[in-house]
Amino acid sequence: MSAEEFRAKSDDQLKDSLVDLKKEQFNLRFRRATGQVEDTSRIQTIRRDIARVKTVLTERSKGA
Repeated sequence: MSAEEFRAKSDDQLKDSLVDLKKEQFNLRFRRATGQVEDTSRIQTIRRDIARVKTVLTERSKGA
């Protein structure tokens, strides 16, 4: 997702997205350790999405 798509969401939706992304990141890291992950680029995409969500939340908290 892009930062604009995250900015269109409410704070509660962003926090829910963050929890979901962190769960997915954990699952991907676990599967990578066991050698079961097929799309290794997804790990980097998840990391970047987590950073985008955190950035948008921080922007909102400092802007308020």
